[in-house]
Amino acid sequence: MAKPFVNDRGFIKCPCRRCLNNASHQLEDLESHIFRNGFMFGYNQWIHHGEPATANAGTTVAGPSGGIHERDEMFDVLDDIISEDADEDAVGGPSSNDQYDDLFAALRSELYPGVSYFSSLNFLVKLMHLKVLNKWTNKSFDELLKLLKLAFPKIDLVESHYEAKKLMTKMGLGYSSIHVCKNDCALFWKENLLKDTCPVCSESRWKLQSGKRSGKNVPHKVLRYFPVGPRLKRLFATSKTAKLMRWHSTGKSKDNDVMRHPVDGKSWQEFDKRHPQFAGDVRNVRLGLAADGFNPFGNMSLSYSMWPVVLTTYNLPPWICMKAEYLMLSLLIPGPQSPGKDMDVFLRPLIDELKELWVHGLDTRDAAYENGVFRMRAALLWTVNDFPARSSLSGWSGQGYRACPTCNEDTPSMRVIGKTAYFGHRRFLATNHHWRSNLQFDGRTERKRPPRRFSTTDILEQLRRVKTGIPGKHPNYGGVKRKRGDDELNWRKKSIFYELPYWATIELKHNLDVMHIEKNVCDSLLGTLLADPHKSKDTDNARRDLAKLGIRHELHLFEDGNKLMKPAADYTFSEANRRKFCRFIRSVKFPDGFASNMSKKVAQNDSRLLGLKSHDCHVIMQRLLPVGCRSLVTKNIWSTIVELCTFFKQLCVSTVNEAILGGPVHMRWMYPFERYLKRLKDYVRNATKPEGSIAEGYVVDEALTFCSRYFDDVETRFNRPDRNDDGMHPTRQLSVFESQCKPLGKQSYVELDNNDRDKAEFYILNNSPELEPYLKMQAPEVTTELLSLSSKTNMVVSSYPACIVNGVRFVTHDRDHMVTENNITSIDINGEAYKDDQFILASQAKQVFYNDIDTEEDDDDRSYHASDSD
Repeated sequence: MAKPFVNDRGFIKCPCRRCLNNASHQLEDLESHIFRNGFMFGYNQWIHHGEPATANAGTTVAGPSGGIHERDEMFDVLDDIISEDADEDAVGGPSSNDQYDDLFAALRSELYPGVSYFSSLNFLVKLMHLKVLNKWTNKSFDELLKLLKLAFPKIDLVESHYEAKKLMTKMGLGYSSIHVCKNDCALFWKENLLKDTCPVCSESRWKLQSGKRSGKNVPHKVLRYFPVGPRLKRLFATSKTAKLMRWHSTGKSKDNDVMRHPVDGKSWQEFDKRHPQFAGDVRNVRLGLAADGFNPFGNMSLSYSMWPVVLTTYNLPPWICMKAEYLMLSLLIPGPQSPGKDMDVFLRPLIDELKELWVHGLDTRDAAYENGVFRMRAALLWTVNDFPARSSLSGWSGQGYRACPTCNEDTPSMRVIGKTAYFGHRRFLATNHHWRSNLQFDGRTERKRPPRRFSTTDILEQLRRVKTGIPGKHPNYGGVKRKRGDDELNWRKKSIFYELPYWATIELKHNLDVMHIEKNVCDSLLGTLLADPHKSKDTDNARRDLAKLGIRHELHLFEDGNKLMKPAADYTFSEANRRKFCRFIRSVKFPDGFASNMSKKVAQNDSRLLGLKSHDCHVIMQRLLPVGCRSLVTKNIWSTIVELCTFFKQLCVSTVNEAILGGPVHMRWMYPFERYLKRLKDYVRNATKPEGSIAEGYVVDEALTFCSRYFDDVETRFNRPDRNDDGMHPTRQLSVFESQCKPLGKQSYVELDNNDRDKAEFYILNNSPELEPYLKMQAPEVTTELLSLSSKTNMVVSSYPACIVNGVRFVTHDRDHMVTENNITSIDINGEAYKDDQFILASQAKQVFYNDIDTEEDDDDRSYHASDSD
């Protein structure tokens, strides 16, 4: 009966318990599948094999009220998980799925006798998802399981979190543990897998007690490797993400002047021109790599640096590809020391897999096109790092006289007291910029052009002269400091990325992270302005350097008797101005969710700022500093600060050369990766084994995140509403009735007086464009909404302490004195013309933040500044 329904490739849907009519096989393989796995439950009418469908067809189960419910969501989850491996069936024969036996057993099991609409697996996955989403502890989860067992003795549920985690891991993609030499010389992998000593330094692979191994072999270090191929296959195997993997082709901007995705950058386009075969299939994957160290314990007094290597998929749309749910952990490099120059040793498994994905690819089932199998290939576009990590990945040292990777051998530098200084920045300015002729920088005018750009051919020529060093940190081998020759410039090594066949031709290989650069500049600038002794760059040695250079004589140190005096600089706030600036930062009012609470960053004595995070510095540089210091420094200092802040603002909206190559900056900076490190830190439950805790937690969370894509009846990371979601707006005939908001807090009632009622009615009637014909006596059809509007206003109205309008949260001063009073839409800085005009439509509300700045010593003399939150 089923033979006529074989497709043109000789395949037919398989109704066995594993494939569930989602995977297709050849007819002879179909018979072996059914014989080995059994026939699927609920498939009573063969709608996929010739029998006509009826109203009762399908896999449905009775619900709690006797009705018909859709089948368990976990059927779809397991369907897509099994289809990830189904491509082997299509190209090489049937595969065994014995690893899923426990999952199918839990799926077939009722949660409770008589509860056929809720399987044991479904309940457990949703319970584990709630645990992860709400950060329950393992102990609290165990106690909850005990309570459920006690309340419902016949419930079919695991006994502990450990058992639940084991079951969830079977839906995950796993990882490999690779032993590492204690000196980071080599991996005990592939050709070194069976060795007991390091092939470089001959140190033992195992921890020794009294010079001998005792009991179980325990390695010194373990690298956790999470294969990339299976994770990319899962993105195509599930119908939830398969279509999104083509967005870079189907959804990219048609306007050549608009950049909203890396596909709009020159680097992506040049890559496609050089590799037309790769670009021919839009399903081939483009990846970005980020690496950074972090302390998993949160105790900064403990020196520990663990390095995750994270990948992002740039095929996805720009609004999701940088979210944590779509980032992939590929390597977890163990601490306690950072890998440094030996980063390539740890990158070896990832690079080998990337080479395999480029050369041979991976057979992958595409759920977006009838589960067809294609050969998926992948390429690494670039890395995203801060400056120290860039040095480890690229091989170009970030220290010394030639530290700049862009200027390369042309880096202008000099030795000053205690450090190396870099100058010549005016070369990048326009030729007619007034700073080029200013003698205060180094006593000379700047006439040089910007430094030359080194081509990929130039870089390869430099790397041919670099000598191969010995890896590791053993004092007799890789740990011996080697003096670089002049012809090696600042290269310490040829990066392992050059083993990728396409890497040498990529123009933008390593992105300098704007986030870290902006924070470092902001910290130094604020430290100097506030004369912070720990962060100020205006040190005694800096003043001595000015004397050596013979510039800015008014700032030179001088002796007054037995004392060494340091003249006050005009770029440093006076003590009174420091207090004014700190009070300004303390009192600033931001829109909800726009920034952190800045008042907590100000010291109690209003003398300096403490504990600024990267985003705090971002907000200060681009929003607050140009306004806050305007009246506190001289005009030339203030204008310089404004130009610097404007530069960083332009840097974040893609107006520099690197942005032209790579596309929007927000997809090539470290903000999303730094937030991801916080999630990894939350996985640590065993402080003695932080790497193992993170690896196990990541695999379980990865499986639960995948399952949660299919859940509609519980809140997940994919369907939870935004913090300031005001719901759906109904369609009305009159715009005034579309102006709705979501009230928050306790409802109270306020009685309006005649004056307030008249003002409200006058405002509404004069802000409803649909009423103009009626006001001109040109009355069209009278509607029910018009009749409602003409009715008398109720004198008693509802009042709430907060509300959400157009995705913006407004609160009253009584609700939270830290937030701007009234949340009005505009501010008249010259008077109080709007003091009594307090009625607006909800749709007209627009959130702003503003503050008052003391312009004189008198606190009553203030200037108000407003800034749109957009």
